[in-house]
Amino acid sequence: MQQKILVQRYQSPCGDIRIGSFKDQLCLCCWTEEKHPGRVLKRLQTYLHADFKSATSDVIRKTIIQLDEYFHGNRRYFDIPLLFVGTDFQQHVWQQLLDIPYGKVLSYKELSEQLGNPKGVRAVANANGANAIAIIVPCHRVIGSDHSLTGYAGGIETKRFLLELEQGNCEKSNEGIMV
Repeated sequence: MQQKILVQRYQSPCGDIRIGSFKDQLCLCCWTEEKHPGRVLKRLQTYLHADFKSATSDVIRKTIIQLDEYFHGNRRYFDIPLLFVGTDFQQHVWQQLLDIPYGKVLSYKELSEQLGNPKGVRAVANANGANAIAIIVPCHRVIGSDHSLTGYAGGIETKRFLLELEQGNCEKSNEGIMV
């Protein structure tokens, strides 16, 4: 019998997101309108030997609650069990993305250096772009060395929205508004 990736749509303030779980882990949180449509979905199907099924799960429900909290400025960290589906190198990059603090940015070059691969900027950028778990694995926090908002599967305007949301919440926190 074919395994199933359970999927549900979520309407965020900056676009429609497809959330997916596989065996009690989040494996998908990506934009329905994306730069390379279908690439992430095909990778998940191939690696997991699974088909998609519209349904919900405890992980999906928890993800929706935490995304709502994030978009309302009440959550900076996610505590959802994640399933990274990709090469060892991609998984290494995605794991490093989790260490970028809320409201901060890092250049692709700085990320490459942190990964011990200073000449691997392009490979790191490609792995960043292949991230299937947007927002929760904050690939939007990676920018160009010149501080430009380069490349984002959900589009540059979505990336700008997320960075401004986080920066605005950091400023509120510094004023004592957020707890």
